[in-house]
Amino acid sequence: MELKKFWEEREKLNEKILREGNLYTKRFFALDNDVYKDGAIPRKYKEMMGLVASIVLRCDGCIMYHIVKCVEMGITKEEFYELLNIAMVVGGSITIPHIRKAVKYFEEARQLQL
Repeated sequence: MELKKFWEEREKLNEKILREGNLYTKRFFALDNDVYKDGAIPRKYKEMMGLVASIVLRCDGCIMYHIVKCVEMGITKEEFYELLNIAMVVGGSITIPHIRKAVKYFEEARQLQL
C-alpha cells in the first residue's frame, strides 16, 4: 500500500535527518511537532487545518501525513469531505488532482489505521 510505504520511509528518513542534522534542523522539527499538540485549538482541528493547507499548497507528502494524523484523531467521513470543500474554495481548481489523491489516501488510511 502506498500510504504504508510512505509512512515507513518517512520515519526512516526522519531518524537519519535528526541523527545527522544540526541544531536548527532539530529545532524546526520540534516546532513542527509542538504546534500540532492540543492547546486552545484541539489537535484534531489543527491536523485538519494542516490537511487543508497541504492540499492548497499541493504537497502530496504533507497530504499523506495529515490524513494519517486526521484518521488517528478520529476525523469522520463527513468532516473530511467538508474540509475538501474548504481546500477547493481556497486553492481553486488546481487542487482537484490533489483532492483525488487525498480521497484515495483517506480510504487507505481508514483501512490501515497506521
